[in-house]
Amino acid sequence: MGKIGIGVLCSVVLVIVLAAAGTGGLLSGFGSGSTQPSRAALTDIPPDYLGLYMDAATTCPGLDWSVLAAVGKTESDHSRSTLPGVHSSANYAGARGPMQFLLPTFQSVVARHRLPKGGATPPSPYNAHDAVYAAAAYLCDSGARGGRDLTGAVYAYNHADWYVSQVLTQAQAYSSGSAFGADASPTAAALQAINYAQGQLGLPYKWGGDGPGKSDAGFDCSGLTKAAYAAAGIALPRTAQEQFDTGPRVQSGQPLKPGDLVFYGTPNGGIHHVGLYIGNGQMIDAPRPGKTIRIEPYRYQGDDYAGATRPTEARLLETMQQTALDRG
Repeated sequence: MGKIGIGVLCSVVLVIVLAAAGTGGLLSGFGSGSTQPSRAALTDIPPDYLGLYMDAATTCPGLDWSVLAAVGKTESDHSRSTLPGVHSSANYAGARGPMQFLLPTFQSVVARHRLPKGGATPPSPYNAHDAVYAAAAYLCDSGARGGRDLTGAVYAYNHADWYVSQVLTQAQAYSSGSAFGADASPTAAALQAINYAQGQLGLPYKWGGDGPGKSDAGFDCSGLTKAAYAAAGIALPRTAQEQFDTGPRVQSGQPLKPGDLVFYGTPNGGIHHVGLYIGNGQMIDAPRPGKTIRIEPYRYQGDDYAGATRPTEARLLETMQQTALDRG
């Protein structure tokens, strides 16, 4: 295991911070195809760290700065954590610095990659500049280059499925189509649903399964999404088709947000599968018999993707009430 995460959850406050970053301005470091920071990112990430994440990400084509920032958030809350190992010494597993490197891992990375000027001499995992650039190189070597295997790269950073899900969800919250455009931050209910689904990773697929504490210890696809949103206080119908019909639908061409439900089949009565979108093109789902609940791309070659919904309590109540009226 290369990394050990501290696991600090994000706090979102909708205030726009226009301070210049310490390495060439707030928007420095954007490469082709990079996303821009959401209002949540501008609020939560210290300007000097935001600049570092953006600049360091340009050293790895295909690595978006938001993923690097999400690692920094999860590992040390952008160095604001006071836990052992962040500013001095090491934590219980030997990890140190704002990006929580094991010393042998850090030394191996800097031996293979010459870090840009601006850090410590020799490079140090406690130095923010060195740590962020080394983290970008580590992710790049592990599969992030060219977007080849982003999930695998994050998993290499910390060998835990919950960690992959948390980082990808956080990255989605930090990114948006434009610096002052629609915020991609998930709702509190969506985060609760994702958190529940993360806790079920590795459980077996079971047809008709409603999960732990029921008559079995597994889920089928819609059983998982129903239980995830139940944990957030939102009641979904039981089957994938019913969940799709309940909506509300995400319009075609509209970006997905973490917490959206993604469906497969044909919209008019042929939905056969559903997953929970967690950001960066990934979902948590219970795929099929013989497999376990896992993280995987929500789009793949030959899929029959039918669309997405964005569950909200008010909309679901309205739909269920209307359904009851229609039935007389």
